[in-house]
Amino acid sequence: MSNGFLSQDEINSLLNGELNNDNEVENNEELLSDLEKDLLGEVGNISMGSASTALYQLLNQKVNITTPVVTVTTIKQIKENFDVPNIILDVEYVEGISGRNMLMMKISDAAVIANCMMGGDGKIESDELSEIEISAVQEAMNQMIGSAATSMATMFGRRVDISPPQSTLWESKEQSLSNDIEEEEKVVRISFDLEVGDVLKSNIMQILPLNTAKKIVSIMMGEEQVQAPVDAPVSESAPTPASAPTMPSSPQPTYEAPVHQQPAYQQPAYEAPANYAQTMSHTQPMMQPSVEVQKANFAPLGTEHVRKSHDNIDLILDVALDISVVLGRTKKSIRDILNLGNGSLIELNKLADEPVEVLVNGKVIAEGEVVVIDENFGVRINNIVSGADRIKSLR
Repeated sequence: MSNGFLSQDEINSLLNGELNNDNEVENNEELLSDLEKDLLGEVGNISMGSASTALYQLLNQKVNITTPVVTVTTIKQIKENFDVPNIILDVEYVEGISGRNMLMMKISDAAVIANCMMGGDGKIESDELSEIEISAVQEAMNQMIGSAATSMATMFGRRVDISPPQSTLWESKEQSLSNDIEEEEKVVRISFDLEVGDVLKSNIMQILPLNTAKKIVSIMMGEEQVQAPVDAPVSESAPTPASAPTMPSSPQPTYEAPVHQQPAYQQPAYEAPANYAQTMSHTQPMMQPSVEVQKANFAPLGTEHVRKSHDNIDLILDVALDISVVLGRTKKSIRDILNLGNGSLIELNKLADEPVEVLVNGKVIAEGEVVVIDENFGVRINNIVSGADRIKSLR
């Protein structure tokens, strides 16, 4: 540049740069068709619908996560176009589908959610998060992404498992977003509108590697068959009794198949007696094994026993029980107790971040954390014994 004017070479360079950027955007958009984007948006919409339900249960606030917008980009472009700081949750799919899934939220939004989780009104004075607030937000995002995986399993018709979520604070644009996704790797960004009651209106972002997004589309379009290695042995073993109906040992696979493949139990259980009826019409000495076939239905006995037990419990469901919460315990000598007065401090043998015990009729049934509900103290249950153990505790 001379005398404030651009040379022709500089003008050409600028024009070429703009053309390159336009071409890059067009190439990104060509990686996914409109139909594929619609499918990903629908999957994201349903998944985040389940996630919003999980978030509602934590916040006691109406939560809406809607309006998915699907675009193809790169990690580098995301870092350039979005402000910091953000909190990111990264999980890996370990069953049902392979790939990764990232959930990104602004720190300011996370502060509002943490405030609501801890009994606040959602009005914050600072965007900075304490360690407790970060843990609260991480738990909320864990619940959200877990619920999303559950809804995906329903849509896919297969089990979907994820690895333990890894959360990070993205505080600098020089900081890497993911150790497993390259800066220039193509990813699919799905942005959602996020509303929490009257206290928050923002957005939340889901990031998928392009190959993961393609696999989701293939499953939804029926191009990728549902993984069914469990069903294949059943289809092969089931005809075995029918192929040799006159063999006295033919009923035995009928017992073995339910043990190893319980979901396929019903079909062999009904077919085997029919085959045996044909066998007995030709060979009368085989009458005795049919008695053994009729004894195959032992599994429901435990269920009936539990059902009868629950029927008895139903008679006392309205009986009131005393619930108490133990913050902690300690022991003092008689001298120390006599010396207690106004302003005295009693130290309990429990750390500040340890869960409190929830007792019913003096027996521990759960652990949780103390929260504030309106103007009263409450306990959020984090760990509870099974229903059967709770029934035993009433005895």
